[in-house]
Amino acid sequence: MSDTPFGFGLPPEEPEDGDEGKKKDPAGGGQGSGNPFGANPFGFGGLPGMGGQGGADNPFAAMFGAMNPTDLGAAFQQLGQMLSYEGGPVNWDMAKQIARQVVAQGTADGVKDASVGPAEKSAVEEAVRLADLWLDQVTSLPSGANTAVAWSRAEWVEATLPAWKALVDPVAERVGNAMGDVLPQEMQAMAGPLIGMMRSMGGAMFGQQIGQAIGALAGEVVGSTDVGLPLGPAGRAALLPLNVESFGKDLSVPSDEVRLYLALREAAHQRLFAHVPWLRAHLFGAVESYARGIKVDTSKLEEAVSQLDPSHPEQLQEALQSGMFQPQDTPEQKAALARLETALALVEGWVDAVVHEAAKSRLTSADALRETLRRRRATGGPAEQTFATLIGLELRPRRLRDASRLWASLTDARGVDGRDGLWEHPDMLPTATDLDDPDGFVHREHLDFSELDKMLGEAAQGDKGDTPEDGDEKK
Repeated sequence: MSDTPFGFGLPPEEPEDGDEGKKKDPAGGGQGSGNPFGANPFGFGGLPGMGGQGGADNPFAAMFGAMNPTDLGAAFQQLGQMLSYEGGPVNWDMAKQIARQVVAQGTADGVKDASVGPAEKSAVEEAVRLADLWLDQVTSLPSGANTAVAWSRAEWVEATLPAWKALVDPVAERVGNAMGDVLPQEMQAMAGPLIGMMRSMGGAMFGQQIGQAIGALAGEVVGSTDVGLPLGPAGRAALLPLNVESFGKDLSVPSDEVRLYLALREAAHQRLFAHVPWLRAHLFGAVESYARGIKVDTSKLEEAVSQLDPSHPEQLQEALQSGMFQPQDTPEQKAALARLETALALVEGWVDAVVHEAAKSRLTSADALRETLRRRRATGGPAEQTFATLIGLELRPRRLRDASRLWASLTDARGVDGRDGLWEHPDMLPTATDLDDPDGFVHREHLDFSELDKMLGEAAQGDKGDTPEDGDEKK
């Protein structure tokens, strides 16, 4: 996945002779001083033909000289989309388009996306069905998958865009507002059209980079819950056969075991999100709460706007890219971060513990697959990279292992029902401090809420009358 933070980086695709064209520019300017638009206006490196060819004698030659009419039309179409956008903080139409383009290009290893065939669909359905049977024996939560589906990478992009919108919009909104606030108050009324254009550009920039990131992530994920959040439609367990095959390619593990283990993880996530009704809103709310505490460094915006050269619009991107998101060092922000990290760790830890319990006696490769997935997360798997690029948040790898150990210990101490019963309410779950001391939480005296309800009910019955005689008279 791209290391470029969501928001504002130049795409990697640059024409091969772009640098040579710049070196040959007699004016010596990297972008070409004779070109008022720059070699690559607005950071759209994917626009065809925009490679900086042409001489300084013709200010438009560098931009349009090598374009055929079709390329020129596409360039103006994308430019028009960027400047005319009047929606929310992210141009999601552009994000979807670019994500689909990235998927179509294939991954770095040369693997192209492909439609899922009947045999692959049948294999995924069978794996999820068997996974649910195994999970029935190790958790009290019933199946949460109404259907099992096999997605191509492009289908994953389409299915997960609504969830990405909910995750990204709060962060992008803060940036969009900051872009409108960089001018002094007395100038904002006069600069209305400029502010509107800046916000349109910001929405397009976000759309561009989010599309790049989602498209890259589509080449890595193996299901709909890889990031620890329910990205797909509720009740739909999904695997991506092409990515499952790539995941298991160098593991020396039979492909059907790899598929089944990953189906166990997907089905376990689905159970949790289906039967813990508050969990989905809790996780997305934690992300939004953390985003509200992010401070946008407007000094970088102010400097970029004051020195903005129309021929170098990428200066604004570079300013926004470097250290734009700064979490506030306040008790509220620290608490929001702790809630988010802990919630995600508890979800992933529960899935890890339950899947291992279901697979360890049935799959000879269970231990190896478990460790591979743990290392994948610890060394920068999809979840860490996604959250790091989204809001500067990196999940600490030790949280997953600590949470998994806690859930396993709870199973030994309280049984499956006692363990899964903690999901009844968020206040019953372990805290960040408890993850530092899992054994302490497991063996700590805990309140039995069913007994408390019984006591309250008996007390309420007793309050109906002071004596039996009073009760008889009332009857």
